[in-house]
Amino acid sequence: MEESLPITILISVTVVAGIAAQVLAGYFHIPSIVLLLLFGILLGRDGLSFLNPSLLGIGLEVVVSLSVALILFEGGLNLQLGELKEVSTSLRNLVTLGVLITFVGAGIAAHWLSEFPWPIAFLYASLVVVTGPTVINPLLKQIGVEKQVSTLLEGEGVFIDPIGAILAVIVLNFVLSGNVQPLILVKALVLRLGIGVALGLGGGCLLSQLLKQDKFLSQELKNLVVLASVWGLFSLAQVLRSESGLVVAVVMGIVLKASNLPSESLLRRFNEQLSILANSVLFILLAADLSIASVFALGWGSVLTVLVLMVIVRPIDILISTWNQGLKWQQQLFLSWVAPRGIVAASLASLFAVSLTKQGINGGDSIKALVFLTIIMTVFFQGLTAPWLASLLNLRLISQTEEEYSQTASDDVKTQSDGKIVSPTS
Repeated sequence: MEESLPITILISVTVVAGIAAQVLAGYFHIPSIVLLLLFGILLGRDGLSFLNPSLLGIGLEVVVSLSVALILFEGGLNLQLGELKEVSTSLRNLVTLGVLITFVGAGIAAHWLSEFPWPIAFLYASLVVVTGPTVINPLLKQIGVEKQVSTLLEGEGVFIDPIGAILAVIVLNFVLSGNVQPLILVKALVLRLGIGVALGLGGGCLLSQLLKQDKFLSQELKNLVVLASVWGLFSLAQVLRSESGLVVAVVMGIVLKASNLPSESLLRRFNEQLSILANSVLFILLAADLSIASVFALGWGSVLTVLVLMVIVRPIDILISTWNQGLKWQQQLFLSWVAPRGIVAASLASLFAVSLTKQGINGGDSIKALVFLTIIMTVFFQGLTAPWLASLLNLRLISQTEEEYSQTASDDVKTQSDGKIVSPTS
């Protein structure tokens, strides 16, 4: 019992700090990731030293993997599929051509400005092609930006995370092996995407049919069955090909959203709470393990690298991806500015740093530090200024926010009884 006490305290303090950060962020109307990063650094090894994530050992990787799967599933479950059709071309461009633009631009910037070797520079670039629904979605809910813009940003965040994660793993394998042909890299990407989509579609369809069988499955078990199914299929995909499980999580969420389940509102609330908990725990742990000295050691060149990513690479990405798609310049400007990085970039950077160190390859700590610098700069500058920019560009819709609150209230008054939706007025 005494041997496990430090880990018990670690988990307890992490959860308390994470939820406290969420509560304070909601009260002060700021992105929660801002306080999560601050709390994690304050309690971590370069702060008060209350948290030592290394106590978890390889268990930290397990926590990261399962938590990211939940976060991506929740993102897919909350996608507004009908509205995605209006921005489907721009969204397709963002998660294909846009990934390539960011990958190349960030890699060149990291090599020239941060003086990273080319392989390490492009490994960093592969980690920051993602944006992340855990940062984007709460920010957009807080702002109340118009539907076309919010749908495009939410869709990009959900779909680009697994694609970026797979790309990052492939680039890591290239760095570790040192000799992989481009055709093999493309095949690896397509194979992982194919496995993820196939398992996600098949598992999602079977799960949706099971959830509709009220006589077979009680209401109390439905959410837990979903949780078990997501983690089970995620693990199966990971066994077949690493990181294909992330695609499974997103696709399963989308399939369940499209199935029009009677208990969808309850399922969304349950998974939203799990996602908040997972996001809080992950950011606290990963920030606590960050060396502030390694961030400062990067120098001004790395600050310029992130600025190039924010003010040059991202606008080019948006301009090309949304060309002739009917978007106003105000919408394009907002899309160009709002691209904060989130938990997928942070978690993969932490895991990759360990992998590179084990192989005796220099650059792991530098990549982790630069990725966290990217997260800090994009979250602080873009996250905190996004409401002001949306108001300046007349993209902030009060009516949309009221509509969301009304819809949430409508969902809340509904309860499940014997497979039928019962409202207070019935």
